[in-house]
Amino acid sequence: MTGTRRFRPSPMATLMTVPAVAVMLGLGTWQIQRMGWKAELMERVDRRVTAAPVPLPPVLDDPASWEFRPVTLTGRFLNDKELLLIARPRQGQAGYEVMTPFARGDGGGVVLVNRGFVPMDRRDAASRAGTRVEGETTLRGVVRLPQEAGMFQPGNRPGAETWLRADPPAMAASLKLDAVAPFLVEALPGQSPGNLPTGIEPRVELPNNHLQYALTWYGLAATLAAIYVLSQRRSADTGRNGPTA
Repeated sequence: MTGTRRFRPSPMATLMTVPAVAVMLGLGTWQIQRMGWKAELMERVDRRVTAAPVPLPPVLDDPASWEFRPVTLTGRFLNDKELLLIARPRQGQAGYEVMTPFARGDGGGVVLVNRGFVPMDRRDAASRAGTRVEGETTLRGVVRLPQEAGMFQPGNRPGAETWLRADPPAMAASLKLDAVAPFLVEALPGQSPGNLPTGIEPRVELPNNHLQYALTWYGLAATLAAIYVLSQRRSADTGRNGPTA
């Protein structure tokens, strides 16, 4: 016959469980706070992306405050110094993004411009000579900061024509260029002869997975709390865990 079982936690189990549950609940709450912060950031970025283009100042004291902002800049492309950046496939087609230095005419030095996508069979610059923009031109684009390399992402090989990620200082050193801005400008579509490279639609990649993370932490806290309560129920007549005969 099974005796009455009561919740009689041991000090050791309580000492181990309560702080762990508290930490999990704290992490879940932190993720909820992060979710609100990310939502506000996405709204702010959306307002920037949809704003009218403004002239890019010659010097940016705080490039981060300009990221995602549409801008205009005047100068000329250094077409003989273009580099290729491995691109994500587009409509099932592999290819590259063309990175071309742009010498500004307002004393702003050189800015690396991502002119957009070209398919693999147009990798060779000679195959798209007619798509180059020669002479002074005014460009419309969006300011972007280079992304840091991921932990498991292969590194660039300075000096190579093809790069895995945009890195203005390393690219400038490879091209032996001075006064290169630490940010990029992604050219908007419709500015290349023959629409090649295709230009880049404003793209904002800010995933908001914080609710999922919060629910995971809260779920782990609830599971651990349930295990703790069930494991610490003891027989009233023996004081031991588990049923008695």
